Amino acid sequence: MAPNERARQVHDALFPGHVSTLSKTDPELVEIFDNFAFDEVLRHSRLDVRTRLMVQLAAIIACQAVREYRVMLGAAFTAGVSPVEVKEIVYQAVPYVGMAKMFEFLHATNEELTERGIALPLPGQSTTSPETRAETGRAVQGQIIGPEMVERRYAAASADQLHIEHFLSANCFGDHVSRSGIDLPTRELLTLSMLVALGGCDAQVKGHVAANLRVGNDRARLIDVLTQLLPFIGYPRTLNGLRAIDEVTAA
Repeated sequence: MAPNERARQVHDALFPGHVSTLSKTDPELVEIFDNFAFDEVLRHSRLDVRTRLMVQLAAIIACQAVREYRVMLGAAFTAGVSPVEVKEIVYQAVPYVGMAKMFEFLHATNEELTERGIALPLPGQSTTSPETRAETGRAVQGQIIGPEMVERRYAAASADQLHIEHFLSANCFGDHVSRSGIDLPTRELLTLSMLVALGGCDAQVKGHVAANLRVGNDRARLIDVLTQLLPFIGYPRTLNGLRAIDEVTAA
């Protein structure tokens, strides 16, 4: 048993010279997965390979699959995803997945970069300072969800929770989302990929479907992203994500 010709070609392009040990211990599963992920699913995609691998890395972080992350990280570098872009995917995970879940992926990324002879730290990508992070973050937040929505969130927050809204603006958007290295529409695709893969984030997924639409990622592109995540995150979370897209785009 072996993957079909197209699946082999795609696999070999992403993982040159690599032969999985699973192809010897679990050949049936490798055939099924490779034919699905590297042929059938790709037939329904118009994403460029770099974007595809970036959203897959984001979702894999949310899934807490460190070993699979290392494998796909190598593919991402082969496809031309830059060290800065990879680091920014990991940094983007902090406000959405949490430092506790991101920690091992940061170390895995640093180890891979070091093995490739890339000096650390990489050039900084922060665009804010302690003095500007709140103002800049709130402005970026407004670009993504709309300034009127930001104002409504602040106005609706209770006195004992208002600090969380300030954190969201200054930390999530000011410290993280406003960074350079990855453009804003791609960052929103990464955020959506993480939230869908996490599960249990239905309201946030719907919010970031709307945010993606606002920054220029249309329904077709969002469905394409979830299609490319399906082999890695499974059907339940993919279907939940697709339902959110349907609900938001039908409104």
